[in-house]
Amino acid sequence: MLRLVAGRIVSSIGTLLFVGLALFALTRSGPGSPARIVLGADATAEQIAQFEQAHGLDRPFLSQYVAWLGDILRGDFGKSFVTGRDVAAEIVNALPVTLAIVLFAFLIALVFGIGIGVLAALKPGGAFDRVSRFASVLGLSIPAFWLGIVLIRFLAVDLRLLPPGGYVPLAAGLTLHLQSILMPSLSLAVYYIAVLARMTQASLQESLRGDYVRTARAMGLSSRQVVFYALVNALSPVVNLAALSFGYMFGWALIIEQVFNIPGLSRALLNAISQRDFLLLQGIVFLFTAIFVFANLGADLINRVLDPRQRAAA
Repeated sequence: MLRLVAGRIVSSIGTLLFVGLALFALTRSGPGSPARIVLGADATAEQIAQFEQAHGLDRPFLSQYVAWLGDILRGDFGKSFVTGRDVAAEIVNALPVTLAIVLFAFLIALVFGIGIGVLAALKPGGAFDRVSRFASVLGLSIPAFWLGIVLIRFLAVDLRLLPPGGYVPLAAGLTLHLQSILMPSLSLAVYYIAVLARMTQASLQESLRGDYVRTARAMGLSSRQVVFYALVNALSPVVNLAALSFGYMFGWALIIEQVFNIPGLSRALLNAISQRDFLLLQGIVFLFTAIFVFANLGADLINRVLDPRQRAAA
């Protein structure tokens, strides 16, 4: 098992190195030098050369990449060429906001998605199954940003139950914090509730048709025990899908934050793009990649714990 974990970690690090190289190349493939952007169109060739030398931009591409990667491993994302502020500090200031929305949305998606899927699988063809299928199709069809606007209209403007936007940190109080992230998290979670519900239902129904389920029932196990064992065996594809969903949520959260005027990573990313702030852009995208890669690593390890066959194969 330790060998497996080490192998998966090495593979994940290799993926991050490759993505980091591609990201580093793409951010520097545009026209113009960062020096020209920072110093302006009136900068002389001598001023540009001095700027590039001071920031290591005159070195070969691979040398710059290795230096940047070494700094990343030490937790140093560099200083912005445009603002002069520490990139890591900007990310650390914005990340808790986005993370609060994504984690709350992920929790909602897991609880309701798996719960609805299990209930629908236990009585296929019943009223709850039919309603859940219709609701799932609806959830898959509604864009998250449109749902956010609808929630603002009804819950904030008409009913005045929740604030229409903005973000309240946890330090200001749990109630105010939850009120500020409830609508953004719901907007983000609805699609993934539908996805997880459909996957859970399909996987559990297939598991309940297995020979071991009939054997367990013949041995006198209660219905609750049989369903529990079947659910454990059915969770493997659900865990994989949940890990993918967690990674994708960070991408969609950038749009949701704009709808609700939340100062998370979306604002920092949009500022980096508009100002062509290479280091801040690299840092944010590299962080998203790392979250996605390690979420999938976690899903793989969880599946190996849940499924003895995978541990035996390893």
